[in-house]
Amino acid sequence: MITTPPFDPAEFLDNQEVLQAYLDEAVQTGDPAFIADALGVIARAKGIADIDKQTGLSRETLYRTLSQKGNPSRH
Repeated sequence: MITTPPFDPAEFLDNQEVLQAYLDEAVQTGDPAFIADALGVIARAKGIADIDKQTGLSRETLYRTLSQKGNPSRH
């Protein structure tokens, strides 16, 4: 049996151009859940600690809001 670690796209978003391309692709899907998840991936890539300071939102709120099951319009 072969096991592989979970894939985390945040590990590959290492510059502004790649981050923008990832977000553009997510937006083009038109899927709000996917867009929210992509924003969460970008937040992890950039550092959630910095984003919580800039937005004034707790890490828990950011993770919950920016997940595929989250609802950014509620926060």
